[in-house]
Amino acid sequence: MNNQISILSTKILLSNQKQALLNAGFSVTEANFIKTKNLDFDFPSAGGVSEERGGLNRNDNLIFTSQNAAQSVLLHPNCSALKTKNVFCVGLKTKALLEENGFNVIVYVDYASDLAEIITLVYSNESFTFFSGNLRKETLPKALKAAKVNFNEIQVYETTLTPQKIKTPIDGILFFSPSAVESYLKENKIKKEICFCIGETTASTLEKITRNIIVADQPSVENVIEDVIEEYQ
Repeated sequence: MNNQISILSTKILLSNQKQALLNAGFSVTEANFIKTKNLDFDFPSAGGVSEERGGLNRNDNLIFTSQNAAQSVLLHPNCSALKTKNVFCVGLKTKALLEENGFNVIVYVDYASDLAEIITLVYSNESFTFFSGNLRKETLPKALKAAKVNFNEIQVYETTLTPQKIKTPIDGILFFSPSAVESYLKENKIKKEICFCIGETTASTLEKITRNIIVADQPSVENVIEDVIEEYQ
């Protein structure tokens, strides 16, 4: 590259991820536009009595739509009591994290909309506990309610926006969540920059703002980085 292309990542990358961009000749700026915090939450330990319809003990299956939710649940002292239950999750890395920690993942997909479809079509007679964050989309709960699937929801982490002004000129922006897009737009405008998005949900939040959107084939940070390198080569 003659004129060095400048890339902004809206979250701090792992050193090997950043190195891949540096090795390809990009200049890289990084900042966390959101932060997440695990919440204290209660669920009954195995054998505890739960009278509530849809209480965790009555529910045979667990739903995770993010790594953040999985990480929060894994830190809970009663976590091992959940390992007898089947897991439905969104994202390959979420699946890997749960399986490494002894959970049985029976369904995993790339998007919550796909998970909603599978559950409502194939598993509508089952019961579920959905571990979520405060900024989660309505896609899954709305579909489950519409199909009268028995589920309850426990909020296990919180996302807060941490907007900041970027003063250096940027050619491309990496977005990894809808909330990061929202946070970025609080202090910055998108003009001609190419927006590289981890998935369709993130990309959809930019549709009214720009047409310069590239969505990763697989929703992973590595795939987003590959797209950047391919685009500018």
